[in-house]
Amino acid sequence: MTNTDLRRSDVAAIIDHTLLKPEATRADAEATVAEAARLGVLAVCLSPSMLPIDTGDLRTCVVAGFPSGKHHSLVKAAEARLAVDSGAQEIDMVIDVGAAVDGRFDEVFADVLTVREAVGEDTLLKVIVESAALLEYAGPDTLVEVCLRAERAGASMVKTSTGFHPAGGASVEAVTLMRDAVGARVGVKASGGIRTADFAAELIAAGATRLGLSSSATVLDGFPD
Repeated sequence: MTNTDLRRSDVAAIIDHTLLKPEATRADAEATVAEAARLGVLAVCLSPSMLPIDTGDLRTCVVAGFPSGKHHSLVKAAEARLAVDSGAQEIDMVIDVGAAVDGRFDEVFADVLTVREAVGEDTLLKVIVESAALLEYAGPDTLVEVCLRAERAGASMVKTSTGFHPAGGASVEAVTLMRDAVGARVGVKASGGIRTADFAAELIAAGATRLGLSSSATVLDGFPD
């Protein structure tokens, strides 16, 4: 699939316009919301400290256990619940990548389940698996198993990356493996290092149903109206 096979509005409808820089200010968050509204994207993804914030008709996405995933499951759950109580409709939680690399998949399952139970069934829960790190340190079978465990624990989507891990962000290989693992049962969000329309189109063709972008305007400019 090339970018000419997709329309700008189609891609905008699956974008989480993202601001997660540690140095981001409240004014930066408000500017990100305003830009997201102008671009016509689906959601804005922010740090939990930015709530409450008026996002208008946009969906509000907030991260939990970000970016390391090394927080205790109860801390992630409390952070996610507070975000929901403060207006978030979607939570992007980070797994303990080390537990996955070590093959402790029951702990990954319990981690996701704890957050799911905290936020309730009405909240869309995306589970960040750091696919590049899993592929580098443990291999494709581990990535597949983590996605399956996340699905069983109640994930609405599995997500490639935080965008902060040195191993890298989204890849066509990772999205393909993740989509094959979960089938059509849950969504796949690609995030991290997506800066061109061509790459975005490749990820969508591989099975991504949501994109996490900070360069949303640049990416969308590469698709025809």
